[in-house]
Amino acid sequence: MAGIDDIRAALAARTLWLSTWMIHHANNIRPKGTIKVGGHQASSASMNAILNALYFEVLRPEDRVAVKPHASPVFHAIQYLLGNQTLEQLQNFRALGGAQPYPSRTKDRDGVDFSTGSVGMGVAITAFASMVQDYLQGHGWLKGPEGRMIALVGDAELDEGNIYEALLEGAKHGLRNCWWIVDYNRQSLDGVVSEGLSARFRDIFLACGWDVVELKYGRLMEEAFARPGGERLRAWIDACDNGLYSALTFKGGAAWRARLEADFTGDNAALALLAGYDDAGLSQVMTNLAGHDVGLLADTMKAIDHDRPILFLCYTVKGHGLPLAGHKDNHAGILTTAQVEGLRQAMGIAEGAEWERFAGLGPERAAVEAHLAEVAFARITRPAATSVPVRAPAEVTFKERVATQEAFGRLLSAIASGAPDLAERIVTTSPDVSVSTNLGPWINKTGLFAREPAADVFREEDIASAQKWARGPGGRHVELGIAENNLFTFLGALGLSHGLFGQRLLPVGTVYDPFICRGLDALNYACYQDARFILAATPSGVSLSHEGGAHQSISTPLIGMAQDGLAAFEPAFADELAAILHWSFDYLQRDGSNPAEEQNWLRDEKGGSVYLRLSTVPLDQPQRTMDNALARQVIDGGYWLRPPGSASSVVIAYTGVVAPEAIRAAGLLAEGARDVGILAVTSADRLNAGWQAAERARQRGQTGALAHVERLLAEVPRDVGIVTLADGHPAGLSWLGGVRGHRIKSLGVEHFGQAGTVEDVYHLHGIDANAILHAARAFHPGRSERYLTPLAS
Repeated sequence: MAGIDDIRAALAARTLWLSTWMIHHANNIRPKGTIKVGGHQASSASMNAILNALYFEVLRPEDRVAVKPHASPVFHAIQYLLGNQTLEQLQNFRALGGAQPYPSRTKDRDGVDFSTGSVGMGVAITAFASMVQDYLQGHGWLKGPEGRMIALVGDAELDEGNIYEALLEGAKHGLRNCWWIVDYNRQSLDGVVSEGLSARFRDIFLACGWDVVELKYGRLMEEAFARPGGERLRAWIDACDNGLYSALTFKGGAAWRARLEADFTGDNAALALLAGYDDAGLSQVMTNLAGHDVGLLADTMKAIDHDRPILFLCYTVKGHGLPLAGHKDNHAGILTTAQVEGLRQAMGIAEGAEWERFAGLGPERAAVEAHLAEVAFARITRPAATSVPVRAPAEVTFKERVATQEAFGRLLSAIASGAPDLAERIVTTSPDVSVSTNLGPWINKTGLFAREPAADVFREEDIASAQKWARGPGGRHVELGIAENNLFTFLGALGLSHGLFGQRLLPVGTVYDPFICRGLDALNYACYQDARFILAATPSGVSLSHEGGAHQSISTPLIGMAQDGLAAFEPAFADELAAILHWSFDYLQRDGSNPAEEQNWLRDEKGGSVYLRLSTVPLDQPQRTMDNALARQVIDGGYWLRPPGSASSVVIAYTGVVAPEAIRAAGLLAEGARDVGILAVTSADRLNAGWQAAERARQRGQTGALAHVERLLAEVPRDVGIVTLADGHPAGLSWLGGVRGHRIKSLGVEHFGQAGTVEDVYHLHGIDANAILHAARAFHPGRSERYLTPLAS
């Protein structure tokens, strides 16, 4: 009868074969396009045993895993054996509609917990997911036992800076229930890594409060060490250069023997130890690192009985079990057809049976199938999260002159007081800029989250402060350090709470708008996973005038337009922001189950995240009622603040805080031009996306498709010129001229700014009323304008 080690060996052989064959089939058998398909056979083989130990023995249903990107073929092979992946998906690996090159929550069908692919990001998010689990536990919302958030890490990923930003943040918050399992094969894309890194890793992680478990020697190695001459062999292995170890691994048993015999000259016990193995056996012992010993890995991990974070440093050989094992160029290497054929024969797999789940197994097959039937992680269930009702509080009144940043803070404060069902699921976070982004009133009402209560010392000492910084498990704000990568990674984890833990959260993060660029990889990663959150970025643009060019954002409106999964808004007025924010909390929760909306062609039924670009410049507020029709236009991306007429010669289209410049210019132009229109663009992103989508619909035969921006500009005669205005790059609105063929002059910010008054910097960058007058006159050469002054040089 097959024992547990026989079962482990059989399963590891099956997943090694299936992952290798999957890549071979994609590159050499299936019809392909003009470029190499790829697939990372060596990186998959490197982590084969680790994934086997985890998925077949260690994981519990409540655990969640981020799989090393290049190990995805092994992951898909494991899911295939467990019955969670289809043959068709494997056969279409790296093809349209097939299993993805790197694990994807949104595209793969076999239970991916975290998307991976951007190096280091999948590692860090597990730490933040553990913090989310603690947040849910503190609020009494976690149903069932706590899970471990586990990352399978390529050792080269530990070069990424975001790893260490996450480490430090975790230390601040008492991180627990987090495992990072490192595939320490000491090879990267371009070659062998530097010596001595394991000690550096150990020191860093210990300093941040982690346990470090170093798994270096497999059981075959340990057996050899226990024999006479074994300690000499252990010392040689410990001292061996990474490059030499890799080279000898690739060359095989005879090379191992020649080198070891030369180095052991005069040590009869060590030489006798070598003589006890044939070349194949010696190669097997010398490459029996702990990261390839499924039993050792499983037993070690199952013995963990605490919730402290752990770094498992697992020594491995890149390409283990394959002909390219150890070669420094094996990262992108693909086995030849002859090599794959040799592997098939060695594994006893009949020709034509390459895809069969249990091909090559003998009498142990029944035991293997019985073992798979008892795998705990295969019984995972993912409860659907219930929706949070979005009921707005009583109408919020704003001062006659207010900035959108201040309005944002007042709106959240009003929700905390007047919409308890909504407020209890909102969790805010910020990288040490909570007060300066107007989260203060919300925090004062809802508190800061911490697993253990902590008093506000300043209040206890009777020191006056506007901030109430009491901490406790019921708090609804999580304060982060100044690291934007951490902010966006944490927003990603919070925004996946419904999928990971079955509990809906409505995350709101704030950041200075220019520093979006500092965390852009993490923002993109969060959106790629379809995480749901609201990002309020403020202050923004050169309107943050006295801070100078280092704090003045230019490109962020274009980022908002280009970033998939993120609806970007730039309101000018408080009532616009109120309508957008109310809509956003519902938008975050949509999953595509409702019918498509063809009014704006924006796929709003699918939902997504939201980016609000706000400002600290106070503006006079329009005295009007925000009825449903106007709110709909605000959300769809724009409305006529002043409609054009049949006699119009110029229209001004603005977005955001520069609204007063557009209004003032329109008033001045009215002395010599009739029916000057003012188009308020609340979302260039949604206007443009709707236009693109409607055009695609027309090309598919839906001839009546019409975008919101097309309806708006249908009111503008074709000979009218449009001046666009933004406190951001002018390309964000310059496309408006292409909608219906209008002439266009686009004003915006193209160069780094400097400190000054708002009026000074607007003039410097050509986004003031005077610049609008100059642009309008360019449509009608020779027309004089009495209010023109020279442009900045």
